[in-house]
Amino acid sequence: MSRILTFNIFRYNPQDPGTPPRMDRFMLDETDRMTLFIALNRIREEQDPSLMFDFCCRAGICGACGMVINGRPGLACHTKTKDLPEAITLMPLPAFKLVGDLSVDTGTWFREMYQKVESWVHTSKEFDPTALEERMDNGLAEEIYELERCIECGCCVAACGTALIRPDFLGAVGLNRIARFILDPRDERTDKEYFEIVGNDQGIFGCMGLLGCEDVCPKGLPLQDQLGMLRRKMAFTALKGIVGKHKHK
Repeated sequence: MSRILTFNIFRYNPQDPGTPPRMDRFMLDETDRMTLFIALNRIREEQDPSLMFDFCCRAGICGACGMVINGRPGLACHTKTKDLPEAITLMPLPAFKLVGDLSVDTGTWFREMYQKVESWVHTSKEFDPTALEERMDNGLAEEIYELERCIECGCCVAACGTALIRPDFLGAVGLNRIARFILDPRDERTDKEYFEIVGNDQGIFGCMGLLGCEDVCPKGLPLQDQLGMLRRKMAFTALKGIVGKHKHK
């Protein structure tokens, strides 16, 4: 016999400020292999067509359906109801601008972050569209690809204590992005130039090391390794700068 699930869902439309935020309750019979994505679509189709939430691929690739599920950031399309209790509470991801109900604007946050970290390969070489791509060791290419698997869902930002109290913090996703370019031999930036971007409280030294980011990452990215590498590298760069100043005195 299937369970009857109770969904407590956050509701608020910023375009209608006269209506206060509230929690709405919906009852739904659980079906085989049901995900939260399926459940939310059923609620919207069968009970309340005004319910707002985001989705696109349904396969954990687009990152659009990130939300807080019983207090934990995650993807609706990857979360099976059988793994949850009968009472399910859904909230929008914090740290991002609310569009409405469970829908948030992650795009603006990520665009600003990419501009801060200058998320492109910095090279003095002139682009030649007729030239073959530069060869790269397979092992290194796989390391870079591992960090490129981020789907920009925002779960790591929502789980980050620093990001929740400091809007200017780059978050694990921004620091992971920098780690990706440090690995890339095509990027000609120096350690000092990277330090100017992330060697501060807005970057790696703002990280409290709680690792909620890695705990909730739906793609299982090795964020702990990258944060540790950046902290060591930026600390060493800072020390070299201090020593260099004393030598010139």
